[in-house]
Amino acid sequence: MEWKKALEDFGHYLSIERGLSDNTITNYQLDVQALMRFLEHRQQAVSPITIQAEEIQQFIYEEAKEKSAYSQSRRISGLKSFFKYLIFEKYREDLPTQWLEAPKIGRKLPDTLSIQEVELILDAVDLSKKEGHRNKALLETLYGSGLRASELINLQKSDIYKKEKLLRVTGKGNKQRLVPLGDYALQQINIYLDEFQKQQPIQKGYENFVFLNRRGKALTRNMIFIIVKQTAEIAGIQKTVSPHTFRHSFATHLLENGADLRTIQLLLGHESITTTEIYTHIDTRYLRKVMEQFHPRL
Repeated sequence: MEWKKALEDFGHYLSIERGLSDNTITNYQLDVQALMRFLEHRQQAVSPITIQAEEIQQFIYEEAKEKSAYSQSRRISGLKSFFKYLIFEKYREDLPTQWLEAPKIGRKLPDTLSIQEVELILDAVDLSKKEGHRNKALLETLYGSGLRASELINLQKSDIYKKEKLLRVTGKGNKQRLVPLGDYALQQINIYLDEFQKQQPIQKGYENFVFLNRRGKALTRNMIFIIVKQTAEIAGIQKTVSPHTFRHSFATHLLENGADLRTIQLLLGHESITTTEIYTHIDTRYLRKVMEQFHPRL
């Protein structure tokens, strides 16, 4: 079996059998492609079936000189998935990545915005610009429903249940969930769709997308990052702010106001409650405040 064919089949397996998102599949394939380039550069004529553990370990060792612990861990995870797939399809009987150890990495939590900081960012949107109401609507939706950037750019008009104030969100692995849509977000979405989007030309195939760029096509993830970053800078926020910061703030503010982890897990679309615990980290000052309020011996 040649590398190109194995990589193509691996992609189909990740999509059909495991139901992973396009972004995740691309990342896994990039991990294998990096190994392929390494072997080609060293003129090592081995196939996915004949490659041995020593050759993979050498690749990881060389990458470790330049990559962070997180990147190394990510690369090893992708390669392990690839060779497990080959065993699953009975192309190999042994697992050459069995003894690869990923470096230990700490859990780096993103900055959390306070409610006041969120309001400053939302108020910083310039509604006099053509894209102002679109940006206001997408920021309100990011914070009000805790969406990922990839979920936001793929949001369809048919996913909005205005009467019920719900969003149907398609998350990782094409899994769908229903998320409440707040009054502020719904109001801004209505203004944007009814008063502004109707005035712009829309490219064929994008008629049902909620958030469009100036050319009438769906926004990209990169554009969402730029909008969030620039608006935060205008608002004078000194923290590093990304779409994920809004998602993390959404979860943290829910937790601070009494929501339970299981509910937050469902809203965020996490498979594991452990992931939710990472997102809902809150600072020690808040924990201390709760302890002082409710503990009988403090």
